[in-house]
Amino acid sequence: MLHVFRELTAAGVLNMNRRNAEYIMRYNPRSAFPLVDNKVLTKSLAEKLGVPTPQTHCVVEHQGDVSKLRDKLTALGRFVVKPARGAGGSGIVIITGFAGNHFVKSSGLGCSWDELAFHFSDVLSGIFSLGGVPDAAIVEALVEPNPVFAEVSYRGVPDIRIVVYRGVPVMSMVRLPTLASDGKANLHRGAIGAGIDIGTGLTLKAVRRAKVITHHPDTRRPVAGIAVPDWEKMLLMAAAALEMTGLGYLGVDLVIDCRRGPVLLELNARPGLAIQLANGVGLWRRLNQVEQAPLEVFATPELRVAWARKTFTVQSAAAI
Repeated sequence: MLHVFRELTAAGVLNMNRRNAEYIMRYNPRSAFPLVDNKVLTKSLAEKLGVPTPQTHCVVEHQGDVSKLRDKLTALGRFVVKPARGAGGSGIVIITGFAGNHFVKSSGLGCSWDELAFHFSDVLSGIFSLGGVPDAAIVEALVEPNPVFAEVSYRGVPDIRIVVYRGVPVMSMVRLPTLASDGKANLHRGAIGAGIDIGTGLTLKAVRRAKVITHHPDTRRPVAGIAVPDWEKMLLMAAAALEMTGLGYLGVDLVIDCRRGPVLLELNARPGLAIQLANGVGLWRRLNQVEQAPLEVFATPELRVAWARKTFTVQSAAAI
C-alpha cells in the first residue's frame, strides 16, 4: 500500500486529509460556512450581487405549511424540492410534470401527494441536513437545460462543478444523469462525471463509479469533445465566488438554462475529490501551480480566469 500512496503523491493526487488540513481549514474561515451550507442564504447573497440562480417558488420551514402546498405544487407542475442544508445531492426531488393524480419524477416514475408530503416532512426533520439538524425545504423552478448535453444525459439536468482555489478555477467536470442515478446529477447515485478542459471548455473522458468510460450507459453516445457554451462566463462566475463568500477553496455548481444561460445552483466548502478521476489529473499539482502564480494574477476574477485558461489546458495536464 505504501508504494501506491507514493505513486499517487508523485502524480499530484490530492487526498482527503491533505484537502482538509492544508486547504479547507487554512483558506475557509468557519464564519463563512453558513453562507454556503444554507442554500437559502447562498441564493440571497447571489441575488444581491446580481448572480443568477433558479427562481425560488417558496421556502417551507414548518410542518404545518406542508398541507397547504398541494394545490400550489400541482399548478406548478414542474419544480425541484431540495433541503436548504443538504449535501451531496441527498434529499433532492425533481418533479417534471403532473399526470393521472400523480407527480412525475425526473426518472419517469410517479409520486403521489402523500409520498411528496412525507418527503417534505423528512427534509424538515433534518434527515438530509448537515449534522442532522432541523431544516427547511426549498421549492425551486426546474431549470430548462441547454440541449448541449441532451445526447449524454438521461432525463435530468446536467450540472457543472468548478473547483476554485484562491479565486482561480483549477478543475471542472460536468455531471451527467443516468437511469441508475434516478435522473439526478449525483455521482454517488450512478451519474457520470466527465472532465472539462479549463482552457478550451471541451469535455474529456468520463468516469462512472470510479470506472473510466467513453459513452453514456443509457444513450450510448460519446461523452468527450462536447463544447460547453458560455464557458468563459461560467469561469468568471466561479472565480468571483471568492469575493462573494471569502472562501478560498470551494466547489461552484452551475447549470446552463436554455434561456438564461449559466445559473448558480450552490456552493460547496468541502468539494469532493472524484473530479480528479473525471479529469485524469491530480488536483494537488494544480493547487501548487496556483501557489507559484505571480501576485498580479490574483487581482481580479478576469485575470485569474485568463491565467487559469492558459495554464490548465489538456496539453499541460499530467495524467494520473
